[in-house]
Amino acid sequence: MAGQRALISVADKAGLVELAAGLVALDIELIASGGTARALAAAGLPITEVSQLTGFPEMLDGRVKTLHPAVHAGILARRTPEHLAELEAHGLAPIDLVVCNLYPFAQTVAQPNVTVAEAVEQIDIGGVALLRAAAKNFESVMVVCDSGDYPRALAALASGVTDLGLRQELALKAFQHTAAYDATIGTYLAGCAGSPSFVQEPADGLPDTLTLAFARAQPLRYGENPHQAAALYRPSGQPPAFEQLGGKEMSYNNWLDMDAAWALAQEFTDPTVCIIKHTNPCGVASANGLAEAYPLALASDPVSAFGGIIAVNRPVDLALVEAVGSLFVEVIVAPGYAEDALVRLRGKSNLRLLQPAADVPESLSLRTISAGLLVQVPDSGVEPPAAWQVVTHRQPSKAELEALDFAWRVAKHVKSNAIVLAQGRATVGVGAGQMSRIDSVHLAARRAGSRSQGAVMASDAFFPFADGVETAAAAGVTAVVQPGGSVRDEEVIEACDRLGLAMAFTGARHFRH
Repeated sequence: MAGQRALISVADKAGLVELAAGLVALDIELIASGGTARALAAAGLPITEVSQLTGFPEMLDGRVKTLHPAVHAGILARRTPEHLAELEAHGLAPIDLVVCNLYPFAQTVAQPNVTVAEAVEQIDIGGVALLRAAAKNFESVMVVCDSGDYPRALAALASGVTDLGLRQELALKAFQHTAAYDATIGTYLAGCAGSPSFVQEPADGLPDTLTLAFARAQPLRYGENPHQAAALYRPSGQPPAFEQLGGKEMSYNNWLDMDAAWALAQEFTDPTVCIIKHTNPCGVASANGLAEAYPLALASDPVSAFGGIIAVNRPVDLALVEAVGSLFVEVIVAPGYAEDALVRLRGKSNLRLLQPAADVPESLSLRTISAGLLVQVPDSGVEPPAAWQVVTHRQPSKAELEALDFAWRVAKHVKSNAIVLAQGRATVGVGAGQMSRIDSVHLAARRAGSRSQGAVMASDAFFPFADGVETAAAAGVTAVVQPGGSVRDEEVIEACDRLGLAMAFTGARHFRH
């Protein structure tokens, strides 16, 4: 091992001294910069500072330390007679191990009220160059960017056997690390993480190049099915969006359903309870309080509510807990919990309790397909009744208009083809995910039963034929809201007029595939 040299430059000092002591025991010379050198010297370890190697002091407030041929030639040189002779001609020597982790850019921008200037100062230049150079020359240089790999690196060096497989693995890890690091910076500077945009965004809001950096936040027991591995990834530089206050670990399906439930609850300003099953609402209601809204939401589909997700837009109080009673619920997500309510709910060990932990900026909507990645701007907002166009002879009453507004907000969050029947501020029947719109109408009416009498109906997209409103009228529906835009709109309007229904067009569709 004599003559080998290791360059160490780390922002995160975890495990540093133990690693360095192990290298010294292997008779490997330590070269270090800045704070790393000071930490190792304080531990009594022999250190050659980078400035001694390069003949230059650290410059520009530490911005320039390792960017020098004495460093990078030593890392990038192949162990060929020609390269080694060239190093010797210039009084240089190879560097065999690079240990480096980067300035904490992601952790910095995750903090509140960070300025762009503060963030920019945490953009590592020299460290990224060190990792890329060492990773490029992995056949001759071992690169370590994760303190978790220190024991493996030491063991490989101690064996005296070149483990090319390990070097390749660590090199790949270094390239992935620098790629994610640059993506985090790009995302932040493009305005996706709270900073002003450095460039003019395209008119459609979609970038020409999409940079993504997601860090593995936690493993999940499995995916949608037990044979599928799964994990939760979080955008680098963003804190956790939700905090879990009790219950078992969240599963893949729990996260999907919780996300759908929370988004729906945010559509309403009045106290609202949303019960979700398989990402679709089976019951939603608004009232003067959560305890009053809950039984109305449950009544929409009490069978499907078993094992569902409950989302509310007010802190959970004890009255709501008592209203939920013994119903088996997988997850409750709320903006907060009264202390007595939290104590009671924590008594149910299987019930997961979540609350938002940070404001997360709205981001693009992404979905993977075999051909690549589908990207769209989020479906934000919903059209208020004042923007609707009543297209029938009969105008909806004030009560019908309020119910239509409620049903329209719910329909936006139901899988297409979506039909929602509502009475007042509560759903009474939901038809979701059917291949034809008429089937969704039949399903919603069947769910509602006698409560369809006097109900209103919302459809996420236009009715292609008049049979949808005819079926709804036969079930007792009195008013309809839909986007309009079908070539048969006049037939549908005529059917409503003939049947005495009021109908409004919103002019906007809200498919949810």
